Parts: sequence; C-alpha cells; structure tokens
Amino acid sequence: MGSLPPSLDLPSPNAKSQQIDQTTLLNLFKSQQNHLNYFFQNLDLSQTLTFTQTLLHCNGTIFFSGVGKSGFVANKISQTLISLGIRAGFLSPLDALHGDIGALYASDILVLFSKSGNTEELLRLVPCAKAKGAYLVSVTSVEGNALTAVCDMNVRLPLERELCPFDLAPVTSTAIQMVFGDTVAIALMGARNLSKEEYAANHPAGRIGKSLIFKVKDVMKKQNELPICKEGDLIMDQLVELTSKGCGCLLVIDEEHHLIGTFTDGDLRRTLKASGEAIFKLTVGEMCNRNPRTIGPDAMAVEAMKKMESPPSPVQFLPVIKDDNILIGIVTLHGLVSAGL
Repeated sequence: MGSLPPSLDLPSPNAKSQQIDQTTLLNLFKSQQNHLNYFFQNLDLSQTLTFTQTLLHCNGTIFFSGVGKSGFVANKISQTLISLGIRAGFLSPLDALHGDIGALYASDILVLFSKSGNTEELLRLVPCAKAKGAYLVSVTSVEGNALTAVCDMNVRLPLERELCPFDLAPVTSTAIQMVFGDTVAIALMGARNLSKEEYAANHPAGRIGKSLIFKVKDVMKKQNELPICKEGDLIMDQLVELTSKGCGCLLVIDEEHHLIGTFTDGDLRRTLKASGEAIFKLTVGEMCNRNPRTIGPDAMAVEAMKKMESPPSPVQFLPVIKDDNILIGIVTLHGLVSAGL
C-alpha cells in the first residue's frame, strides 16, 4: 500500500483581513435592528390580523412550506404551533409532489414562505395543492411576485434590505419571517386560552412540563424503599437502615405506621459528639425530631422542592403522609433533581 502524502503547508490567510473590531460588530447589530424596525413600522396589521384569524378558524391542519432558509423557518413555525396543541405540519414542496401531498385535505391551510415569491418548487406545488382543495396563503417580501397571483391570501413582510453587504444572504428576511410566524403563534395561543397545564402536557420531558405535571406521589420512594424504624429501636442497631436506603434519615413510626419523627445522619453525628459511648444505649425515639416538615402525596413535586429549601434551614427530604399522619413515602432532593426538576 502506498503511504499517505505529506500534509500540505497551505499559506495562511492574512491575519489582518480576518479581524473583526468591536465597532464594526456593533454597527452590524445596529443595522440589523434598523432593518427589523423597518419591518415592524411597515407591517400591515389588518392583513396580519386577517391571516391570524384565518389560522384560528382552520378546521383542518395548518401546513407550512418553503425552500432553503425559508423552509427551515416554515418547519420551525409548524413545530411551535404543534407544541401549543395546534394541528400543524411541514410539507416539503419536493416530497409533496412525490406522495406527501396525500396528507393535504380541503379543510387544510397551506402557508407558503418565500422571500421572492417566485420560488419554482412552490409554484409547482400550488396547482397540486389547489386540486386537493386546500386554502393557500403566500407570505412573501418582494412585491408583484408570482405566488401572490395564484394564492387565496397574501401577506407581505416588509423588507428594507438584507444585512448582507451584497443584499443577498437571507439573514434579515428569515429573521422577520421567524418573528412574524412566532408572534402569530403566540396570538393563536392566547386566543385559544391555552393554560400553563395544557402547555406542560405537550412538554412532559422538559423541566417546565415536569414542574407542572409531576406530583409528589410520582417521584417519592415507598414501601420497601423507606428507611423505617420504631421509636424503641437502639440507634446503633439502625445504622444499616440509616445508610442503605439512600435517604440520609430514618423515618420513625408506630405499629399503625403513624409518623412519629425523623432521625438524620446529621442527628447521628451530633448525638455521637454529645453522648460518646452512651449512644449505644440511646433509642431513636429519644433523639429524633418529632416535628419534621412533611408533605402530602397529591402536592406538586416542585412544591416539595420549595418546601425543602424554605427557612429556617434547608432539608434534604420530606416524609410523605396521608390522612391521620400515616406514612406512605419519602421524597428526597436528590430524587427531585434526578427527575429533572
């Protein structure tokens, strides 16, 4: 086998030509801000309101389509609507002509994003979508474009120019497309009176969703996982129970499983320091905290975390009790953090 050619020592570009100074960067941000302000100042709100109301009253699915950077924006906006519980989707103009248009029905709306409004792939999609009976909306920036002539509704996004020095790279046009689409999405969210709980239900794996969905009973340890003992048990006889369950405490109960108190590993250290060898004769009941913080199983898990962190001093666990002070579980700070809260 032949050996690999030696690495080529390519001449490095002039370092000076690659420098960006703070003033240049600041001016670019200011220019982009001015371009965005132009959009906000010239956007036709009545046109935008009609568009938003049309989406609000859609009886089918709201599909979005676009090519290139506009396609990425269209896909992102569809995902935003889906996360808000609104039936939406992205329809690739290429894949649509090879079978995916089968997802389109007469009750649906198809929103076409294009800066120029002359995108060939979208223009080819239009007659096929019309044949399915869908309602077509163009969202464009260049006036007098081809899409506006063939769609049922047109929304113009005012574009002063691209930030690109050649006025070519779609960096301002895509920014206003994103701002427009996401703002309309939030308007729909408000009109549909979406509650925080409903929003959380659509984001069960995220921290927001977990904080609004998970209850203490969903994250607590129970039954054989509980580090329980009786108040008459000797402290030294319960060291294995204290250290093996990963809770950092003992839950002291009576014969009917009523919670009497708690004894922590911190209590063990303090008792050992104060009593010395006398600890071998002390019972858990003599040294336990008989007024611990507790919580119910139906409380929100995030409430348990707040209760642990509340004054006068934070704790690492909360016994979970039901009616009549019956112990049914324990929730730990480590367990809450592990659950993503």
